[in-house]
Amino acid sequence: MGMSVTISAATEQDAEQIFRLQYLCFQSEAALYGNYRIDPLVQSLDSVRREVAEDCVFVARLGEEVVGSVRGHLGEDGAASIGKLCVHPRLQGHGIGARLLRAAESALAGERGATRFRLHTGHRSEGNLRLYRRVGYEAVGTSQGADGVPMIVLEKPAGTYAATA
Repeated sequence: MGMSVTISAATEQDAEQIFRLQYLCFQSEAALYGNYRIDPLVQSLDSVRREVAEDCVFVARLGEEVVGSVRGHLGEDGAASIGKLCVHPRLQGHGIGARLLRAAESALAGERGATRFRLHTGHRSEGNLRLYRRVGYEAVGTSQGADGVPMIVLEKPAGTYAATA
């Protein structure tokens, strides 16, 4: 990679690029389940704009291009929900997803006081599961997405975010 990828908090101006990136990135997930109505593919641009304004959202940039993003918010139970992690297909496998997760975890624990982190991924999403386990998440249960996709729920304590690679 000629230029380095930087991680920063998303701004209002990033919403449209995040919207387009998520649509591109989640095509493979939709194909895996034969379901093109999964939330990241049907979410509206206005909804993405609201999340950028209200939630903890980070982006990975290569120059001016948003090539990755992640979102998180603190729940009433003290657990931070992290979701919609995506990295442009041409840049996957370079550690960008792990860097985005660390940025979100750091902000959610430090600024917002999260006691643990929780995320959901489809039960067939082996690449996602490998990444999440590598950075310290453990399966704690299952759920079903609103789109009908069976999900694995993973968590890790907030105190472990800085030590994970």
